Amino acid sequence: MPAFRFEALDAAGKTINGLVDADNPKAARAQLRGNGLVPIKVEGVAPGAQGEGQGLNKQIFVSRVFNDSALAIWTRQLSGLVVAGLPLERALTALAEEAEDPRQRELISHLRAEVNAGSPFARALSGSPREFDEVYRGVVAAGEQSGQLGGVLDKLANDLEEQQLLKSKLIGATLYPAIVSLFAVVIVVALLVFVVPQVAQVFTSSKRALPMLTQFMLGLSAFMRNWGWLLLLVLTAGGIGLAFGLRDEKFRLKFDSAWLELPLIGRLSRGYNAARFAGTLAMLAGSGVPILKALQAAAETLSNRAMRADAMDALVQVREGAPLASALAAKKRFPGLLSMFARLGEQTGQLPLMLQRAANQLAAEVQRKALAIATVLEPLLIVVMGLIVMLIVMSVMMPIMQMNTWVK
Repeated sequence: MPAFRFEALDAAGKTINGLVDADNPKAARAQLRGNGLVPIKVEGVAPGAQGEGQGLNKQIFVSRVFNDSALAIWTRQLSGLVVAGLPLERALTALAEEAEDPRQRELISHLRAEVNAGSPFARALSGSPREFDEVYRGVVAAGEQSGQLGGVLDKLANDLEEQQLLKSKLIGATLYPAIVSLFAVVIVVALLVFVVPQVAQVFTSSKRALPMLTQFMLGLSAFMRNWGWLLLLVLTAGGIGLAFGLRDEKFRLKFDSAWLELPLIGRLSRGYNAARFAGTLAMLAGSGVPILKALQAAAETLSNRAMRADAMDALVQVREGAPLASALAAKKRFPGLLSMFARLGEQTGQLPLMLQRAANQLAAEVQRKALAIATVLEPLLIVVMGLIVMLIVMSVMMPIMQMNTWVK
């Protein structure tokens, strides 16, 4: 039964906004009048096919209804209601009524309307691919087919929370060094552009040769004042060009491949993507998704195109009959730990469990490395910043000391 958003007046003349289920707008108005309301406006929540970019997904530049953390919370709430024995339609109704965000309320009401009309929950989710990706829909479909939707949703919520936790820890580890670096660059540029020229005016009138360090700083200051705008323009153009270049799949593949070869960042990126791949594959395989379909969906979650290409190559080998462990071991971009646990899982018949253990170890290793790098990088940045400021101060003080020598 479709859902309709309405605006109506009650007996006291107060405006009321909400949602109502009805076969058509006329029936929705009749239902409102039966409840003692005077309908002002009644419109469908999500008219048309969502998969074709209409309705809720038509506005491309609007942010997602559910961000990562909100989706994990919503999935956990839905899982709790379904596990408690509440029918899916009633669980969606309860979540729609509790939603504070109007966009979330509309989306959940649309899902409830699709389920009421007889559509499977996974098919209803496919109408909003921007909110629910292929992995999410695949897990839900497997849960519906196995009759264990509540348990599968609980696994899905756990996976979403673990991914969010790993991402937040990585961001937290790199945020402080990034802020320190930004302020260091701003302070150094300000000293060179505004402070050094003012102090240097005292010495430029002298015909005596200035120290080399002072001459270097004066030249650097003149360059920043005269050509700083051009340098900023070049950097901006380079950033825009890189952003457009990354849209090309061939260039993106080469860029991501080179990114993995970087000394520290490359290893972190490799570990993060491998942990996400292993966790997603473990969740899908444990939910009853066929291994080939699970491999394809897990590969799509990889943000690094080079590792995604390796995962798709491994999928081809598994389709041709090769064991998963052998297919992954042949791809050197994936850590050897992943193929080792996959081999143990295939030998013991507990592939999802072993893949999840691999994901946990890889995620823990990524967190440990990120924190170690951040721990070393923070004081290193402070020391570098202090050295740069010391050089600037010395470039100013050396002529003063030289003038004192001349006076004597």
